[in-house]
Amino acid sequence: MTLLVALQAQAEVDEVALLKEQLEALQQRLEDLERRLDGSGRTPAQSMRTPESRFETELLDQAVTGAERVEEAQVAAIDEPAPIRFGGALRFNHFLREDVSDSRTRRGDSGFDLFRLNVDGEIREIILSAEYRYSPSMDVIRHGWIGYRFADDSMVKLGIHRVPFGLLPFASHNFWDGVPFYAGFSDNHDLGVAYQRSDGPWDFHLAFYKNEELGSAGTLARYAPDVVRQGEQQNEEINRFNARAAYTLGRDTGCEHELGVSGQRADLVNATTDSRGNHWALAGHLDSRCGRWNLQIQGIRYVYDPDNPAGVSNDSVRLGAFGTSFDLAARGKLAVANLAYNFALRDSWLDQVICYNNYSRLFKDVGAGRDSELNTVGCGIGAGPLFAYVDLIFARNMLFFGDGSMADSDDDRWRGRLNINLGYYW
Repeated sequence: MTLLVALQAQAEVDEVALLKEQLEALQQRLEDLERRLDGSGRTPAQSMRTPESRFETELLDQAVTGAERVEEAQVAAIDEPAPIRFGGALRFNHFLREDVSDSRTRRGDSGFDLFRLNVDGEIREIILSAEYRYSPSMDVIRHGWIGYRFADDSMVKLGIHRVPFGLLPFASHNFWDGVPFYAGFSDNHDLGVAYQRSDGPWDFHLAFYKNEELGSAGTLARYAPDVVRQGEQQNEEINRFNARAAYTLGRDTGCEHELGVSGQRADLVNATTDSRGNHWALAGHLDSRCGRWNLQIQGIRYVYDPDNPAGVSNDSVRLGAFGTSFDLAARGKLAVANLAYNFALRDSWLDQVICYNNYSRLFKDVGAGRDSELNTVGCGIGAGPLFAYVDLIFARNMLFFGDGSMADSDDDRWRGRLNINLGYYW
């Protein structure tokens, strides 16, 4: 009799354990379903906290960076369960250049700027993100990668993705961007594999890039500047390793301060000499989001050491993007100081007004060229699907302003440009 009671009690214990296991499995399946419905690999509550979900109403009281250019923002704002989602933009531009007489006579020039198509989503835990851009000068793939998110929320990406270096996702708030972008150290996308992981206040990135994103170092139609083979400059950047670590003070509070360091190292292959030089860069940054304010500070030190043939100077390297090529001092330092404020809007037809002053400078360690400087004061204004930049840009010895150059030019004059960009985003 005692044995029978013991067996019955044991059976009840086993049944309770089985029910507990089934309940845990059901809970896990529910969490997986939430992730799939959210489409980002995170639960809906986590997605609301992602720092790149910048068009959501809940985050409009925070100072933000990059505004319309953050492709994830459009994805996070869409509340639909479709595994693959499509977004995009249609933009037009108006600018007035004070250093060009024809532009002053016509009171500026207007035209088509960009058509953009985004594809983002997740099928069976495999993540997809891609962006195509068409403009009057080129049509390019800005990025295109597939990824997998692990149970600990870390992620691996394979394809063309943003290089983890310095301030992320952008080292500016304005439409024209800053000097680091034109030097290839901000919002650059290359072909490789990357691993990223967050552990409390820590954020880590490790990446390897076999080459630039197109697999063709002679192609100038690309979204962001890369070392290209043009004219006497026949160098190509390959086998680059990137590492980035950042720590956030005051995480999940109304006043967060991200401190980070980044590094990269690559080979420079010269097609003429059939030999290799090298390239390295280091960066330190502060990204402070306190209430409605955003302060960005960054310093970068970089060196390109090409193995050029006799008669070709090692004081510069040739970069290419936007359908053209230009030179960059082979050794130098970059500085960034940005400040932005996100205004509170109540009972207004506007959704967002962010005003900023962005300053960046290239200190050249070689050649006789004067430093390159860029300062932009302006505002980003959002209303429903419309977003506009209104920027007043001042530059000295800077690419695309007069005779300015990021290599040898000595243009000492500050040149101004009014730029208004209006886009419809979906």
